[in-house]
Amino acid sequence: MANGFGGSPYIPDVHFELIPIKNLVSNQDYQRKINNAHVGRTANNFDIYQINPVKVSRRDGTNYVFDGQHTVETVAEASGSRETPVWCMIYDDLIYEQEADIFANQKKFTRPLKSIEIFNANIEAGNDVQMTIKQLVESYNLVISAKRIPGNISAVNALEYIFDKFGYQVLDRTLLLAVSTWEGEVDSLSSNMLKGIAKLVVAYGDKLNDEQFADRLGKVSVREIIRTAKDRHAGTQGYAEAMLLQYNKRLKYPLRWNALTSRKQAASSDRQETPAADIAQLSLEHSIFVDPATGEVIETATDEDENDGDEDGIIPDEEGALPNQTLMDNLSLRTRG
Repeated sequence: MANGFGGSPYIPDVHFELIPIKNLVSNQDYQRKINNAHVGRTANNFDIYQINPVKVSRRDGTNYVFDGQHTVETVAEASGSRETPVWCMIYDDLIYEQEADIFANQKKFTRPLKSIEIFNANIEAGNDVQMTIKQLVESYNLVISAKRIPGNISAVNALEYIFDKFGYQVLDRTLLLAVSTWEGEVDSLSSNMLKGIAKLVVAYGDKLNDEQFADRLGKVSVREIIRTAKDRHAGTQGYAEAMLLQYNKRLKYPLRWNALTSRKQAASSDRQETPAADIAQLSLEHSIFVDPATGEVIETATDEDENDGDEDGIIPDEEGALPNQTLMDNLSLRTRG
């Protein structure tokens, strides 16, 4: 069927039909296998405005789906029937090889949305989760923005992850610790840093002292934490361990090391064994003596040692860290409140 535009090379020669799902075929070899978990999640959150027309090649009287097989299965799952029709964009002039080529290259020149673009669209839509996160971030005089400048957060995936997995209070405390320690420095608000702080908050709860965290971690630059993290583990775990090393340094009663890897085990006993490798690492890196049974530092430190902010000669690297006085005043008011 002609498109009515004189065979324009910019307008596909297609027509639209409502076709029952039972009359669609989507088992071509070039296609992906159906992801049933994805179909189930999408069906459970079914939104008619997110359903796109299905692309169909009609060959020899059969309707072959070459783009939209998961849409078809989602509608079938949500409606509970394969009698349900879906809108189809019908191509009558394709052969099998053309279908495969279109399928392979359909995303070649598309530009996926960035996380912050999706977040901002949710803000414009007034969606509750994103609005709540935005208000919380702004209460610390921070800004959600793609620009990498002090006081800006672009790691919206991390914010949403912490909020969804651990809740409002954990995200609130995570931002409090980040801001009070590094005063809005750009890298302190990265995804791995925020998730690493949240991991410590969840693992140790009230045993993690906020003032002590800000004091001890504030003595090192974020870049030093990043370097240490890369030497330990990939991603969030490495960042959490790097921050815990600095927090525990020369403490008589440090936080239990293995709570980071097994909260369930740590909760079952206050005296867990610290892995030998971690004990050696702690002792080697910080010249301390650790009780193998408990992970406690057993070196007898003097009051002067514990109160000396530069006992290991670590001088904060403040390049790129620009304190925001308004931000800190705002933080002070929150703390007093």
